[in-house]
Amino acid sequence: MRGVVPRRLEQGVAWARDYAWVVRAQARATLRPPPVDALATGDRVPVVLLPGIYETWPVMSGLARALYAAGHPVHAVPALGINRRGLEESARLAVARLEELALGRVVLVAHSKGGLIGKLVLSDPVVGPDVAGLVAVNTPFAGSVYARWFPARPVRALSPLDPHVLALAREVATHARIWSVFARFDPHVPGGSELRGAVNVRLPLDGHFRPLDDPRLHAVVLDAVTQLAAAGQRPAGS
Repeated sequence: MRGVVPRRLEQGVAWARDYAWVVRAQARATLRPPPVDALATGDRVPVVLLPGIYETWPVMSGLARALYAAGHPVHAVPALGINRRGLEESARLAVARLEELALGRVVLVAHSKGGLIGKLVLSDPVVGPDVAGLVAVNTPFAGSVYARWFPARPVRALSPLDPHVLALAREVATHARIWSVFARFDPHVPGGSELRGAVNVRLPLDGHFRPLDDPRLHAVVLDAVTQLAAAGQRPAGS
């Protein structure tokens, strides 16, 4: 019992720091948004970012810069805006962006709700085969119990009881192309982000948003992108 109370206090502090971090990140993304093509050069497999709900892609800028520094061109889906649309409409926007970019083989890197969108994109008959895989950070693959009581409909749509979330959870064919990377304590996804059949990496980090800026998460995401790209290579002439 003596270990439980300090851990609860530690989680409470982590929760407060998590919100402080995302408020600052959202402010920077709103006041000083970087150009959408600022990180779009490199000689390694391209990456397309899918942010979480009520997030624009610059909230993921720390992770984006780490990918860019490693040689990956980084692209975004500006049409997602603050990502408050339904999952299927959001996936259609992501598919349209991939068709517009015409990058060939890519890896999706997503945060939170973006991972659900990415999973739908993997199943798309047009662009899905060109997506080597998805790296999802703190994604509520089974929904979040807290979403059920949230006043805003876009968040309630992430409830474990939502029919779209339930239907997506039953689709397991794409799991072999997914890496789920998640914090040991996620105040927004208390049930965790483990996904059966995927590569699951639980990091000794706390928070839903703040891990996006942590070098330990960056290292795992870079490794995941590299391995997915290598596994997704097609033989010459195929």
